[in-house]
Amino acid sequence: MTDTSDTRSADSDAQAQQPSLPHRLMRYLPLIAPVLLWAVPCWVLLYAGQHWPLPVTLAGTALFVLGLAGMPLAMARGHGRRQQDGAAIVGDTLLGASWVLFTWSVLFGVVLRLVLAVAGVGGGQDRARIVTWAVLGTTTVLLAWGYAEARRVPRVRRLDVELPRLGAGLDGLRVALITDTHYGPLDRARWSARVCETVNTLDADLVCHTGDIADGTAERRRAQAAPLGTVRAAHARVYVTGNHEYYSQAQGWVDLMDELGWEPLRNRHLLLERGGDTLVVAGVDDVTAESSGLAGHRAHLTGALSGADPDLPVLLLAHQPKFVDRAAAAGIDLQLSGHTHGGQIWPFHHLVRLDQPALAGLTHHGPRTLLYTSRGTGFWGPPFRVFAPSEITLLVLRSPHLPAAP
Repeated sequence: MTDTSDTRSADSDAQAQQPSLPHRLMRYLPLIAPVLLWAVPCWVLLYAGQHWPLPVTLAGTALFVLGLAGMPLAMARGHGRRQQDGAAIVGDTLLGASWVLFTWSVLFGVVLRLVLAVAGVGGGQDRARIVTWAVLGTTTVLLAWGYAEARRVPRVRRLDVELPRLGAGLDGLRVALITDTHYGPLDRARWSARVCETVNTLDADLVCHTGDIADGTAERRRAQAAPLGTVRAAHARVYVTGNHEYYSQAQGWVDLMDELGWEPLRNRHLLLERGGDTLVVAGVDDVTAESSGLAGHRAHLTGALSGADPDLPVLLLAHQPKFVDRAAAAGIDLQLSGHTHGGQIWPFHHLVRLDQPALAGLTHHGPRTLLYTSRGTGFWGPPFRVFAPSEITLLVLRSPHLPAAP
């Protein structure tokens, strides 16, 4: 005789193990996304009532088919085992261009067409052609502007940050932050040198790099990273790993940064003393470190703070903003992060917000903890930044314990 309770239990376990519909759909996203990125603009620009001459329609369709086939192929050759930088540049550029084209095809294909219809502008064919030229014009302008934004030396973003536990002797401490430099297929050695020159004009007491130095191994991107050795700081230059280091031999990057005179804060801390007061400067490996399988790499906040006086204020370097949950639970005063790029190409920031608690800027978490999330110094993949400018950050730490003026 079968125990029905056991049967029900087995059925419920089997149902619990079945992935939800969103998770099942996510498995097919790498296949679906490229098709949508190229098929939607193709339809909006060529087949939504424009009635273009047949040669125009055929030529336009051929371009979209070429993009759909060429983009994943170029990215596979550029970022796969072959690591061909030329192919990576082509694939990344097509990815960024298709994203911008897709975004404005959807917006103008719906909103602008509706506005034109309500305004009574032209007939169906006229409105369809206006939408086509609006999409192409907007995409061209945004890609040209976005490329210039991505390739320029970032502007310096300055802000004061008050930390209630910071001693008066540390008031005015200058902390420069760079992150997500992403040295990669496009050679940016000169850009790197100019970024470092800009950092050196800030007269920083502490310079921090919160990871994602490059896309590629330290050996392959050494020339682009070498200018980091010229960065000056009155007290220390510190670095933590990002998730991209774990795609390309993270230990090699840790060793190179050490060679360039930076202190890799791999789950450890140092003490910064000035005017009789002390700041704990701690760092953790990226949260992806443990799953990388690299021996000894993991995000370990307890280890990073081991031996530190719990009454001292703590500045923590952690690549991803979502580490702030652990930081807040531990009473960290200020966490510095990158990773998000501020979304890099609008409106991708909406997707970033699904994974991270902050996109950019200064945010509060818990009763004590502040988080500063940089939009990043470089760019990943597509050489464009649209409505998400890069930055070099200067944070001036302030103490509420200054003596009263006489």
